[in-house]
Amino acid sequence: MERKKLLLRLDPVVHDALAKWASDELRSTNSQIEFLLRRALTEAGRLPDGVERMRPRGRPRKTPQDPGAQDEEENPDGEATAGGAG
Repeated sequence: MERKKLLLRLDPVVHDALAKWASDELRSTNSQIEFLLRRALTEAGRLPDGVERMRPRGRPRKTPQDPGAQDEEENPDGEATAGGAG
């Protein structure tokens, strides 16, 4: 689903407080605003049915590598080696 874009004008002090709060909770400022809006809609009984869940906070997890593939590391000469040996 494509996300809606919105221009939002905020008092700079409010924006700074919101950005700090978002950082403390490992969210972007945009995600923090959406989180707070969803919470307010839920508390008011106005969140529509079928709304997709938000992505969990923090950085996305790295996808595991192919279990059959060996790790490659660079040796001191700058050449890649399989399995980190060398």
